[in-house]
Amino acid sequence: MSGARQVLAGQWHPPGYRHVHGPDLMLAIAFVAPYAALFVAFVLYPTGYALRMGSKLSLYTDLITDPHYLPSVLNTALFVGVGVNVKMFLALLVSGFFMRPRWWIRALLVVYVLPWTLPAIQAAISFRWMLSGDESGLVNRLLSLLLGIEGPIWFNHWGLALGSNIVFYVWKWMPFWTVIFLAGRMAIPRDVSDAATVDGATGVSRFVHVTFPLLANLYLVCTLLSIAWTMGEFTTVYFVSGGAPVWSTDVLTTLGFRYAFDAANPSLAVAAVMSVLPVLVPVMVVLLRRLETRTLQL
Repeated sequence: MSGARQVLAGQWHPPGYRHVHGPDLMLAIAFVAPYAALFVAFVLYPTGYALRMGSKLSLYTDLITDPHYLPSVLNTALFVGVGVNVKMFLALLVSGFFMRPRWWIRALLVVYVLPWTLPAIQAAISFRWMLSGDESGLVNRLLSLLLGIEGPIWFNHWGLALGSNIVFYVWKWMPFWTVIFLAGRMAIPRDVSDAATVDGATGVSRFVHVTFPLLANLYLVCTLLSIAWTMGEFTTVYFVSGGAPVWSTDVLTTLGFRYAFDAANPSLAVAAVMSVLPVLVPVMVVLLRRLETRTLQL
């Protein structure tokens, strides 16, 4: 039977595979038991307890009637939708720039990746200070010196505060996805690009008709994964805008935090976070199916 048929029939095993018996089995259990205990104590039990807390239908009625919930849903949709798509599109474009074989571009890549390597909380607090509404804020000072205009109070306006959250999020995480797309571009055979050039394809047409179709599956998988991660983003909103003005830029994760610690209502907090599951679960299902499809194609 061929290797492919053995895999499909469930009869294939990796090299060195064997059944474990006797002392080897006990030793394996001894190694696995501590990790299993930690997984149960810190993952399964908290998750199950949270699901039980958020299972009451009356909590979701309270959520709908709460004046902060629906604006937080809108903020979450805007933060995820705009932030993820702008970040991924720019990362794909910038990765093409870093494909150029010049030493100074390689050096610039090191500097470009630095925002991703910085601690998120400290970077967010520094970004907030830069947008301080008084003259001590770097952005407003530059606006005054270079353009002669008085900068706004960034966190007194819903649009400016939400936009600040999105800008910081894109700045922080775009380098990571740029490196991912850069690796994807490097995996494209050089012969394919050379053949497109011989056929008269310019930079734009080569990107549209050659590069992007080859990276389409990677782009989709990365976008879905980024959506799943961004739905749980807490640090950006909490430490950049802080929900200002008056909780109006909160997303569901920060709203749940306020329910739990400011309003002392942990059950409502769990319900607020769980309300994102109808969107998150389909995203994860599509992501896993795309990964399985790609595996079978390989």
